[in-house]
Amino acid sequence: MLEVRNIVKTYVTGELDFTALKGINLTIEKGEFTSIMGPSGSGKSTFMNILGCLDNQYKGEYILNGNDISNLKDDDLAHIRNKDIGFVFQAFNLLPRMTLLENVELPMIYAGVPLKERRKKAVEALEKVGLGDRIKHKSNEISGGQKQRVAIARAIVNNPKVIMADEPTGNLDTKSSVEIMKIFQNLNEEGATVVMVTHEEDIARYTKRIVKFKDGEIVLDKMVGNRIIL
Repeated sequence: MLEVRNIVKTYVTGELDFTALKGINLTIEKGEFTSIMGPSGSGKSTFMNILGCLDNQYKGEYILNGNDISNLKDDDLAHIRNKDIGFVFQAFNLLPRMTLLENVELPMIYAGVPLKERRKKAVEALEKVGLGDRIKHKSNEISGGQKQRVAIARAIVNNPKVIMADEPTGNLDTKSSVEIMKIFQNLNEEGATVVMVTHEEDIARYTKRIVKFKDGEIVLDKMVGNRIIL
């Protein structure tokens, strides 16, 4: 599903160059549930930006679903982000003046999906995350855990090839975090490929594989033997 070959990312700041990624090689197969971990400055966020097609200024190759997207231009990458990748962020990124249904519809509006079809798919996505009875609520009327459920519904509504989550439980209490990880596990069991950045070891244990970064390099890549299954 995802393969990177010898990815090097260097930031140029004035007279100094900083290499954030030092020749990263990694393959994530279809249907995997992978955690990306590492301390601040390790390169994990830079790596996720590249995987999410948010950054195309790097050296090396990036193969997504069998297609080399390393040299695509911004417009092409924007199309891939909308069609092939579902994003879930720590801050939820919901629009407060819109209903939950309207928030989930947004990716389909950008994709040109007709109104009737996108309404149907948005409702189905919200029902999948347990919010089918709240579609007319606005984001300031629900809890943080529910906001993240809406964000997941928005991420899956276009049936993306991969779901990318950046610290999805970072703003949540323990109970809500467990509920969110259960949703990700269910999506993964249904066949979704999930890549998640987290700094929390206990959250990473809900996934099937842990990849750890340090100083721009992968220092650990292992399957989770004592994985928590909800």
